[in-house]
Amino acid sequence: MTGGQIGNVDLVKQLNSAAVYRLIDLQGPISRIQVADVSQLAPASVTKITRQLLERGLIKEVAQQASTGGRRAISLTTESAAFHSIAVRIGRNYIEITLYDLSGTHITGTAHPFSYSDQQALTDGLIEHIQNFINNNQNVMKELVAFGIALPGLVNPEHGIVEYMPHIDVHDFPLADIINKQFGVICFVGNDIRGLALAEHYFGASRDCKDSILVSVHHGTGAGIIVNGQVFLGYNRNVGEIGHIQIDPLGDKCQCGNFGCLETVAADPAVVKHVQHLLDQGYPSSLQELEDLTMPAICDAAVKGDALATQALIRVGNQLGKALAMTINLFNPQKIILAGNITQAQDIVFPAIRRCVETQSLSKFNQGLPIVASELYNQPTIGAFSMIKRAMLNGVLLQRLLED
Repeated sequence: MTGGQIGNVDLVKQLNSAAVYRLIDLQGPISRIQVADVSQLAPASVTKITRQLLERGLIKEVAQQASTGGRRAISLTTESAAFHSIAVRIGRNYIEITLYDLSGTHITGTAHPFSYSDQQALTDGLIEHIQNFINNNQNVMKELVAFGIALPGLVNPEHGIVEYMPHIDVHDFPLADIINKQFGVICFVGNDIRGLALAEHYFGASRDCKDSILVSVHHGTGAGIIVNGQVFLGYNRNVGEIGHIQIDPLGDKCQCGNFGCLETVAADPAVVKHVQHLLDQGYPSSLQELEDLTMPAICDAAVKGDALATQALIRVGNQLGKALAMTINLFNPQKIILAGNITQAQDIVFPAIRRCVETQSLSKFNQGLPIVASELYNQPTIGAFSMIKRAMLNGVLLQRLLED
């Protein structure tokens, strides 16, 4: 019983500290009186929490506001520059590592080819890359407070356990614990697409709304769904596998075992395969001259008016639009964000998506619904950092820093 009460007291402390920090971070400069008013916490509690945050260097006092009579209020803002975090994006054959401060400011970064055939090779290679990064950046690194790791696959984000990756076998892979034990710093692990959706909500295209859906078209096709400012997670903490909505029952076999999934027509490898098939059949196109057919090359050709590339991308837009219409009917988002190479031809792809959305989803849901390109797709590690930002705003990381 006592343990439960202590746990509850700690949780209340964490939530109250987070409420104060979040207000200062999102609405600062803000006075203590305003913080108490908005948070509905007692002024004495706000004073105590802000004192702790000031002593830890997480917030600072700034110029006084204009007096409205009585004692003049001092404003508070967050202080981020003294605290650093390492964000890691693990791809199928590469790794990117970035040093950020707590505001999301990019300090320095590196990228390397990274091949791994199994769980142990991934662990050993990751630790080596992180250690080299730390060794090479000792001169700029300040207090290291967290790691964030984003990767393709299914993750239990609460415990940092990787349950599935699309290209290697993993078995309840406790990645967060491994990194924490190796470097003595808390680690957050999550799915790359869900991380990007959260990053867009904090820093990018969907920061102006609470409900959004991000669809990423890359090696596969996946979605991150934000509901009321939080990543929406299902029963087993993973949701948004839009790539496995069946679009064509007579279509190609998908890696998941089903036939005609969206991913078999609207992922980069599927688009390249389709265009190559048309070229092999002798259809005229400027793409015939290329030795290496890639998604950016197809987008570039379409933008320049190549008929074959244009038709191929309109086909992709139609298929994406079908799947998005279903998702819109289910979630009624305020905004749709598209991420991936395909956005390089958004003037061709987006109208095709919109036509399908308008004919196949409820008009009340699609009316005035913005469909926009990701603002952060070219920052591969920002999704990993967004998990660290979330841990500051919800108090998980914040409380650790206050207790250090």
